Amino acid sequence: MRKFSTSDIRHLATLSGLSLTEEEQVSLGSDLEEIIQYVNKLDELDVSGVEPTYQVTDLINVSRSDEVREDMVSREQLLSLSPDEANGQIRVPKVL
Repeated sequence: MRKFSTSDIRHLATLSGLSLTEEEQVSLGSDLEEIIQYVNKLDELDVSGVEPTYQVTDLINVSRSDEVREDMVSREQLLSLSPDEANGQIRVPKVL
């Protein structure tokens, strides 16, 4: 079984943007060891007779035609619902 060092746990926490206490680091280390142990058990399964599966619903590129219908809301109606509009576009606050 793989043992995670304190530096491994700190590195994972840093990559994840987490700030962990010493107690949380110890707890996470033991949790990760249990997860790795479980994944290693999955490696022992005999899957030699199992077809590889990448998709289970048999649906391929399900789409609908993109068409304007008479019962759809007009552009003007949608723009009238927005709090701010300019040049036929909805104006929103900057996000960057």
